Amino acid sequence: MEVTSIRNGIIIDHVPAGTALKVLQYLNIDPTSTKLALIMNTDSRQYGSKDIIKIEDAGDLNLDVLGFIARQATIDIVRGGKIVRKEKPNLPEHMVNVIKCKNPRCVTTTERGIDQMFHLVHSERQEYRCDYCDEEAKL
Repeated sequence: MEVTSIRNGIIIDHVPAGTALKVLQYLNIDPTSTKLALIMNTDSRQYGSKDIIKIEDAGDLNLDVLGFIARQATIDIVRGGKIVRKEKPNLPEHMVNVIKCKNPRCVTTTERGIDQMFHLVHSERQEYRCDYCDEEAKL
């Protein structure tokens, strides 16, 4: 299988195998209107298998969410067909409208138009809690 290189955009490598579609969902990327290549369940020396996402002309993406859903991923910034920078995602301290509160009594569940806001309370356990009701977030 051959996937050509991209000229300008990002490559998200080392995504846990089988989760690339979930990553696209959390990044709010519409695959029907975005130039992208998904390589799923490919071989990885480090992890056994992995997914790779290549996004041409990525625009303004909030890549902080990768620290929450694909912590071992690497992000390659591509300009002019060359990788100009590599990044590792960190757990974001605060997330807005990434995950939804599961508490049926939370104000974000009962009222429309309120941002879903979560803050990091324990980095080792990757534990986030709702800013409004303190409910723990589950991925």
